[in-house]
Amino acid sequence: MSLEAGRQLLHYRLTEKIGEGGMGVVWRARDTELERDVAIKILPQGIAAEPERMARFEREARLLAALDHPNIAAVYGLHEAEGQRFIAMELVPGEDLAQRLARGPLPVEDALDVAMQVAEALEAAHEQGVIHRDLKPANIKLTPEGKVKVLDFGLAKALVPETSGEVASVTMSPTVTSAGTIAGTLLGTAAYMSPEQAKGRAVDKRADIWAFGVVL
Repeated sequence: MSLEAGRQLLHYRLTEKIGEGGMGVVWRARDTELERDVAIKILPQGIAAEPERMARFEREARLLAALDHPNIAAVYGLHEAEGQRFIAMELVPGEDLAQRLARGPLPVEDALDVAMQVAEALEAAHEQGVIHRDLKPANIKLTPEGKVKVLDFGLAKALVPETSGEVASVTMSPTVTSAGTIAGTLLGTAAYMSPEQAKGRAVDKRADIWAFGVVL
């Protein structure tokens, strides 16, 4: 089924295609039940046929839904309609940090404010055992009110407690052991990857700290 503006998926009416990436196409849509604009991320048909990619997409929705934080874009639901699997998410207004930096450097005070809000988002995610894996300026949205929203935890990964002895805190787990992402597979944007991630090794929350440092 081809998608175009005006197409209805359940109670979401697509209005404008606003982005596309490796994990899906993003549309602005109108939630006709709650009368609000949302972002709809649709998994491409070709990827939907691949069980591993499909599992990663579904995991993205569940991980994001667990991250209830003012600096993380919210997830409203995971749906399927007319052969399409998609996530309904918060539509964040404003430009991303990459667009803002293209106009010139941020004043120091503004840069520190953005950094603090990104750090708070990452801390909240790490406390829930989630790492972003693809933090970069294009995934950091700046609203007109000055609020920072970290977007696209599409490569996020749940940290699994160690199984030997007592169960370890997920925030202290040194490795990612879930089969959802296989060591040796590169996931993320190269310029912001930690050396371990660039080599395709399993990573933990320190990969986000590295990427955060590169963003700064």
